Amino acid sequence: MIDYSCVRFMDELASKNAVPGGGGAAALSGAMGTALAGMVCNLTTGKKKYAQYEEDIQRIMKEADRIQRALLEMVDLDAENFLPLSKAYGLPKETEEEKKHKEEIMEKCLVQACSVPVEIVKKCYEAILLHEELVDKGSMLAISDVGVGVQCLRSGIISAWLNVQININSIKNQEYVSKVENEVKPLLSKGIEICDDVYSKVDKKLAK
Repeated sequence: MIDYSCVRFMDELASKNAVPGGGGAAALSGAMGTALAGMVCNLTTGKKKYAQYEEDIQRIMKEADRIQRALLEMVDLDAENFLPLSKAYGLPKETEEEKKHKEEIMEKCLVQACSVPVEIVKKCYEAILLHEELVDKGSMLAISDVGVGVQCLRSGIISAWLNVQININSIKNQEYVSKVENEVKPLLSKGIEICDDVYSKVDKKLAK
């Protein structure tokens, strides 16, 4: 789906089809935010005014490219992992045997569907840290793009968490649920905090 035109992707997103859905939208939002980090780097590199940050800018640029590609891949991965779950909802449950079978399949599919949104949260958080650096090291001419990028990532990390949450709410394996929450919640909380701080810095710089 990442090779779709923007128009086709949006039409598919708006349709009643099971995929793409919120997980794919979260990954795409994160990828856009990360791409903007790359843009800021490209507009900063080689400029004498920011020569002291050149090494950092080159590192951030490479990291942004890696994360952006990973998030784009997750648009399709999320769809692939969600489809079995969407089919599992339609399994029969008339007899006790059918109910037990459906519960087992549902549990397996819920864990599978949860896996990609968890990774989206992690990747968005990594990209948020890049913008945290760029707000001070990137070209002032692109400072608004830092703000836009970090807001895309804020949306991405929150949206991914919602997709994690809707799945773990139905998972019976509480050990797995606790593991996921312990991994994701601190990143979500800290990520939102950093995003808001970066946005505030951008706003103040633009207000001068």
